[in-house]
Amino acid sequence: MTEDEKAIRQLVETWFAASKAGDIKTVLDLMTDDVVFMIMGQEPFGKEAFEALSKQLNSTPPEGTGEIKEIKIMEDWAFVRNYIEIKKPEHRSGYTLTILRK
Repeated sequence: MTEDEKAIRQLVETWFAASKAGDIKTVLDLMTDDVVFMIMGQEPFGKEAFEALSKQLNSTPPEGTGEIKEIKIMEDWAFVRNYIEIKKPEHRSGYTLTILRK
């Protein structure tokens, strides 16, 4: 496993742990200011909207699991394909694709 792959796996682990703990600040610190989230049924949204939504849901941090299915690293870019299952506050599951840059 390369150092870049280890760093990506640590990022994903930190994100999940902080989310479960309701630690919005740590999650926000993991993303760039120009982050874009694309979720079916919604317009793309950025960091500020993510923060506002997280604060609304902070009284019930998510409970769930995630599994990295694939990591591909291409010079200064990488993508991570995950399978995530959130059990609370609302049951949702499916695949996500995260694009990263150094």
